[in-house]
Amino acid sequence: MSKMWAGRFREPLDSVFEQWQRSFPFDWRLLPQEIAASSAHARMIAAAGILTKSELVTMLDGLAAVIPQATAGSAIVASSPEAEDIHHFVELELTKAIGSLALKLHTGRSRNEQIATDMRLFVRDAIDRTVEGLHDWCGALVELATAAGDAVMPSYTHLQRAEPVLVAHWLLAYVSMIERDSSRLADCRKRMNLCPLGSGAVAGATLALDRSIAAQALGFDGPTANSMDATSDRDFAIEFTQALATLGIHISRFAEELTLHSTAEFGFLDLPEAFSTGSSAMPQKKNPDLTELIRGKSGRLLGAATTLATLIKGLPLAYNKDLQEGQEPVFDAADTIDGILSVLPAFTRALRFRFDRMLVASQSGYLNAMAAATYLTHKGVPFRKAHEKVGNAVRLGLETRRELNELTLDELRGFGEEFAEDFFSAVSLEATLDCHDVIGGTARHRVSAALEDARRRIASGSEPLAEKSAKLV
Repeated sequence: MSKMWAGRFREPLDSVFEQWQRSFPFDWRLLPQEIAASSAHARMIAAAGILTKSELVTMLDGLAAVIPQATAGSAIVASSPEAEDIHHFVELELTKAIGSLALKLHTGRSRNEQIATDMRLFVRDAIDRTVEGLHDWCGALVELATAAGDAVMPSYTHLQRAEPVLVAHWLLAYVSMIERDSSRLADCRKRMNLCPLGSGAVAGATLALDRSIAAQALGFDGPTANSMDATSDRDFAIEFTQALATLGIHISRFAEELTLHSTAEFGFLDLPEAFSTGSSAMPQKKNPDLTELIRGKSGRLLGAATTLATLIKGLPLAYNKDLQEGQEPVFDAADTIDGILSVLPAFTRALRFRFDRMLVASQSGYLNAMAAATYLTHKGVPFRKAHEKVGNAVRLGLETRRELNELTLDELRGFGEEFAEDFFSAVSLEATLDCHDVIGGTARHRVSAALEDARRRIASGSEPLAEKSAKLV
């Protein structure tokens, strides 16, 4: 079979250029989406009288027979060296299966709308997988937070010890990030869930197609509103990769903290051996390969988003061949996050904290200084003066190598008459935690309530996103 576009040409393509410009070596993976979209288009043109009922059945059966080859992976490319892209490949295979009837399938459509549809279907599936993976990771973090109970650790600002917090509070910070990431992906899915089929090459189909047929068959909320936008739109791909880039940043921050906390200098946790490797030179080493790889792979996610934005920013309407270069960054981003989320939940569940080391670190370094200043404000001291008085007490502690609660009452009263015997109970570890008694604070009962809320949200979000969306259609 000649090229899908060969009628107007008389000279053969340069052989090197022909191979260089093919997209089939990477867009073969869109075979399931291409078959689904082609089947939906077949139903549309049948409704328009282009196919008879029997021809439609033959067409759909022929398309279904092509799909098992999706499991063959890149071997498909070698099996069809003449295929220019996934669309051409399906036409070739369908022609082998049902003969010249296959040539009717392209009636009323363009490859421009096909690839726009295929990529939307691919991204939609990738979003569903990612959200499910994030739900599993959220569950792992909540399990870890529950097991931590009232265990305490230092929090940090400027990488310096700041105030004590519950370990559960720290873990729930990442749950909050993940929930925002999931909502971004869900928003992206909702915005992109419109069907380009029927948009033609640029101006709309030349047949009176009922576009709602294809949209409904593919689980879209409806047809796209503008044919020029539909065939050239890659906002959904940019938004998808940008959401993954933000997610990658959050995952990388988690990985960085674990990498730091597992060092001998911190000693807050033991890395699970099942997710670590050793050194080929130094027998004592246990290296944090998983967390380091995650930090590195977050860069790939950022790169995919940057590539797409750079690719599309200067393109005039509508379709341009440049958009072919937008497929691989999307594939790579989807593969990268799939890989990360295939190991991250199990790794998280395998973490074991050294709560004793965390506790010691939480009780040294004047982490109760804020609570001490708060104590003075309850005595009527303006906060700026309270800050100064406690700062003077900290200076004495530094000079004499004692914590605030180790200073004598007489020494403290030298900085202010407001200090009294109840100061020592006000700056105990428990009181220091519980003085943060606001929504979102690390007070013990607040964290307990937040943990229960997180468990409820995870339970209510256990239904796959695709099923939720189907109920809205």
